[in-house]
This record gives sequence, structure tokens and C-alpha cells, in this order.
Amino acid sequence: WESQMLFLASEGYRVVAHDRRGHGRSSQPWEGNDMDHYADDLAAVIEALDLKDVTLVGFSTGGGEVVRYIGRHGTERVKKAVLVSAVPPMMLKTADNPGGLPLEVFDGIRKASLEDRAQLYLDLASGPFYGFNRPGAKVSQGLIDSWRAQGLQAGHKNTYDSIAAFSATDFRGDLKKFDVPTLVIHGDDDQIVPLDSSGKASAALVKGAKLIVYPGAPHGLTDTHKERFNNDLLGFLKE
Repeated sequence: WESQMLFLASEGYRVVAHDRRGHGRSSQPWEGNDMDHYADDLAAVIEALDLKDVTLVGFSTGGGEVVRYIGRHGTERVKKAVLVSAVPPMMLKTADNPGGLPLEVFDGIRKASLEDRAQLYLDLASGPFYGFNRPGAKVSQGLIDSWRAQGLQAGHKNTYDSIAAFSATDFRGDLKKFDVPTLVIHGDDDQIVPLDSSGKASAALVKGAKLIVYPGAPHGLTDTHKERFNNDLLGFLKE
């Protein structure tokens, strides 16, 4: 997200970001690696800086943070919301969410994380995350290396717990509480968070939400489709 932050700051916006608990430069607590705590951590940042008229932008699991924040803390300080390749409404297949992914998918990620998470991160970044496993894809080794390095900065327990946080959290009730302009951006070749059960479903639950689908775009579209994404985000901010 550094490029998006630089882009928006150069357009005159104040841009604030935080490292999720257990990730980046944040501490690595054993407990609290769940969406409620992620959302409350976001609230702590917003309140500590006394931010108002905020546009919340969340990518992937971060989209879950944004949705759960609004579900738990409302929109008093929020002007708009943007969900990018985001995990809501719910990734896990259940009896009342038949379009989700089977539990075995996420159990497989957990197993790979325990066995060799360095290899897991390499496989994800060099394959489905950016669509580098598609025929004719222009592969960036630098992007792969950066993604893997950022993953390995995070605590092992934190990233392991986050698999359940992003996959098994039900955000449907949170989305129904949205009462601010909302933009949903998703790629139709997202191999990590499939469009139909995520972006499309979230947009359908938020009254008046605008859905933009990028043809052929992977999960990591903020890098692969950077210029289009930056311009779409800027346009939404100016509306």
C-alpha cells in the first residue's frame, strides 16, 4: 500500500495506516488475533489521532477490519468506505453460506503454515496472489520477495490465527449496518477471495454500494492494476 499512500498524499490527502497486531512493526501478542480485536485496534488509532470524516480503505483481511469496525463502532467518524479484494461477507462454506469455500481449504493453509510457512508465502506470492500462475503473466520477482519478507516479519502465532479470522468470520450483520457511501473493487480472476462470494455479495448487502470489477485482475490488484486502482480510489474520494 505504500504506493497508494504516496499517491494520495501527493494529491493533498492525509493518509494514515497501521500495522495489524502481530504484523509489521506492531507487537506480537499471543491472544486477540481475531476480527473484533483488529477492529478495536483500528478504533484505538482513529480515536487517539481524533480522526474525523475518514474514508476507510481495507484490502483483503483489512476489508474485514473495516467492515467489523463499522459493525462495532458505527460511522460517527466515517465518511466513506472502500473494500478491495475484501474477505466479507464470509469466506467459509457453511449451511447458510453454501457459496463459500470448504473448511478443508483453510485447514490446508494452516497445515502448510505449520510445516513451512516460508515456502507457503513464496508459493502464494509467486502463484495465485498476483496471478503469476496464469499463462503469459508478467512476473515480478521483486514483488514476490517483498510479499514473502513482509509475511515473515509477522508472528507465527499471529498469522496462524489470522487464517481463522479472515476465513470464518461472518460479516453479514456488519455490512447491513453500513450507512455511508461504499465502493467495492474486486478482480474477476481473484484466486484467493473469489468475486462472486465476496465482492459481489458484499456490494449486494450494502445499500447503494458501487461495485467495480476489474476483468482478469488477481487478488493483489493494488499492485498489478496500480494506476487504474489509484485513479478509481481518487475519483471516489472526490465524489
